[in-house]
Amino acid sequence: MPFKLNISDKGKAWKLEIESEFLIGKSIGDIIHGKEISSNLEGYELEITGASDIAGFPHSKNVEGLGLKPLLLRKGWGMKDNREGLRLRKTVRGKVLSQSSSQINLKVIKSGSKLLAEVFPEQNQLKTPKADPAPPAPAA
Repeated sequence: MPFKLNISDKGKAWKLEIESEFLIGKSIGDIIHGKEISSNLEGYELEITGASDIAGFPHSKNVEGLGLKPLLLRKGWGMKDNREGLRLRKTVRGKVLSQSSSQINLKVIKSGSKLLAEVFPEQNQLKTPKADPAPPAPAA
């Protein structure tokens, strides 16, 4: 199963899908070299900042291992309801990446010789708005 990578750099995100399994066993917070992902990312250093699995459960950097675990959460990470004193039990996955990981978020720590805009030229194009179709001619 391919991993969907989101590489963020100064407010811009680049998407990439890879089949390689070298990310399995890495943890959130680990730094990896870009050449391990793609030869185009030579010289880049990337930090794993987060992930989610195939069912949509997020990986938590505070949970050891790679299995699912229900946590009692307060305000903040993973909580949409901010009522005072509210605590909800949410299921999260451990910080270690596994086969069940689907999306992996990466942050650029050190840039390489090529800009990401040059590495991903198809994602760097401006989207042109679709033209409105001409209104129908009035009936005579």
